[in-house]
Amino acid sequence: MKKLFSNYNFEFDKNERKLLKTFCGQVLKQISSDSKFFAEEKAFNSIINKLNSSDDIIKLTKDEKIRLTHQLKQNVDFIKKQMNKGWFFKKWLYKSLYNQYNNLLEKHFRD
Repeated sequence: MKKLFSNYNFEFDKNERKLLKTFCGQVLKQISSDSKFFAEEKAFNSIINKLNSSDDIIKLTKDEKIRLTHQLKQNVDFIKKQMNKGWFFKKWLYKSLYNQYNNLLEKHFRD
């Protein structure tokens, strides 16, 4: 049975905040030049502003959560493919990044 109401309040620790700020900044760099991604740009700017605030609890909107979750899933899938294709050194470089993003996704954004 599907939940009627979802909670979009998140408590991120210091490392998770830093990782999400970096991730959102990278997404903004990639999409800022294209006008068809205006909604994504607006959502990720809002997420960065909320992460920069000193509040312990971050309140995301449904749209922000959906866009962030989708981008994180895409990123985890991409990193996993790169790890499977690469040799030892590439796997070693991507492993910690993969674990960080995957843990963040599992802990906060799995439905």
